[in-house]
Amino acid sequence: MRYEESVGQSDGELPVYSQSDGLHFMLNFTVALALLIGLGLLYLGMRGRVLWLKVWSAGLVVFSVAYLVAASTGHIR
Repeated sequence: MRYEESVGQSDGELPVYSQSDGLHFMLNFTVALALLIGLGLLYLGMRGRVLWLKVWSAGLVVFSVAYLVAASTGHIR
């Protein structure tokens, strides 16, 4: 059986996944989830008086908020 010549060829340029809306949605969702986890761990660290958990959780919260602010203001594309 013979195939048409257009079977193995693309119709133009392939889409760039790093510039797709799906990737940005998943990144924002992951960072928002990390923010919630960081807040929960920060609470547990404060309640249990565990210094390293408070420090790492606070860092996770700070960087998650910074990423979400940068993404919402358009600094991250």
